[in-house]
This record gives sequence, structure tokens and C-alpha cells, in this order.
Amino acid sequence: MTFTDQIGHQIELNTTPKRIISVVPSQTELLFDLGLEDEVVGITKFCIHPKKWFDNKQRVGGTKTLDIKKIKALKPDLIIANKEENTKEQICIMTSTSTLALEICKKIEHGFERLANLQFKAKSTLYFIWKRPYMTVGKNTFIHCMMQQVGFNNVVDSDKNYPELSNKQIMRYNPQLILLSSEPYPFKEKDMLEFENLCPNAQIVLVDGEMFSWYGSRLTKTVDYLIDLYS
Repeated sequence: MTFTDQIGHQIELNTTPKRIISVVPSQTELLFDLGLEDEVVGITKFCIHPKKWFDNKQRVGGTKTLDIKKIKALKPDLIIANKEENTKEQICIMTSTSTLALEICKKIEHGFERLANLQFKAKSTLYFIWKRPYMTVGKNTFIHCMMQQVGFNNVVDSDKNYPELSNKQIMRYNPQLILLSSEPYPFKEKDMLEFENLCPNAQIVLVDGEMFSWYGSRLTKTVDYLIDLYS
């Protein structure tokens, strides 16, 4: 089996991988949903779903601070990482779980088809992922795509994935809606006051960042979350 990864490398697999390390939280969840309990031997400290894997699987550091010695000791024959967005279809083929993967894909497609048939009134929106400096999302991100699904129109038209915004820029945008993500910066209720002072007319909402930024099997839960959030 020959595959091409997202940075153009050719990958050849003679057999289905039996020892897999995942260093991407959303893909760890997908591997669990594909039934690869025995095959996954290592995950990161940020791979919090499913909980039983987080509690029991060998951790190999953080997504950006990997412990190479631990990884080598586990002797993996496949390490799953990502550039920005993995191609989940190739991951499923590599691990010989195509049937279950297709079921998950169909469920995701059905959910987003249902979403597309609903009508949402557009709301000018700012989505924040970080504080000090304030960082939002550009038009080429997965989060931006999720926002557009329910009429959360991203007011930041930037080619940068995660542009920084000053207080003056936030005030100038004056959005109807401000979404404060739970990750990577864990915004809390106490952070809402700062935005209330900057944009007193905006609705400010704390949101589950996983629902906006995790792909793979998490997308089976995203549609209902977005609908509830909009309403």
C-alpha cells in the first residue's frame, strides 16, 4: 500500500500497522472509534478522549514536546501526525478499518446535509483561541469552515491562520457575536468582562473548542452542538 501524506512524502506499507502512535488528539479519538484498541500503543498528554485511553495508554509527551525516547521504545510501525488537517480517509485505509470508517463518514455526511437544509440568519462573529495577545482565526482554517456552517460569519478576512488582534481592532470590528474557545487557551467566564468592555453590544459565548476544531469522528457530534449553540 502506497500513500502520500500532506507534505508530499510517499509512504509504503507492506502490512497493516500493528503498533500505532497518535500525536493528534482528534485522530486519537478517531482511532478509538475505529476499534483500534490493541493497535494504538502511544498517545500524547492532550489526547483526553477517550478517557480510558488517556488513563491507560503510554503517553509520549505533548503535541509539540514529544518524548522521542519513549516513542522509539514503543517501536511503532505507524506514527500519525498532522500538518493542519489530516486526511482521515487515508488513515482508515492504512489501518484496515474501511468498513467502520465508511459508516462514520456516512453519519458525518448525513449530519451536515441536515445542517445545510436549515436556514440561519447571519451573525458577524469573532472567534478567539488565545489571550495576551488576542488571537482569532483566519479564513483558511477548519474553525472558520465550521463557523460558516451556521451563519457565524467570520469578520476577519485574513490569509493568516491565527492573526493577532489589538483592542482597537476588536472594537473596530464590532461583531454581533464573540465566541471564546475552551482551547487552546481555556477562556472562562471571568474573561468575558474584558470583551464586554470592548464590544458592549456583542453577545459573548463560551464555546467547546473541540466541536469547532476537531475533525474525524468528533464531527458526528458537531452538528447537534452547532444547532444548539445557534439557537
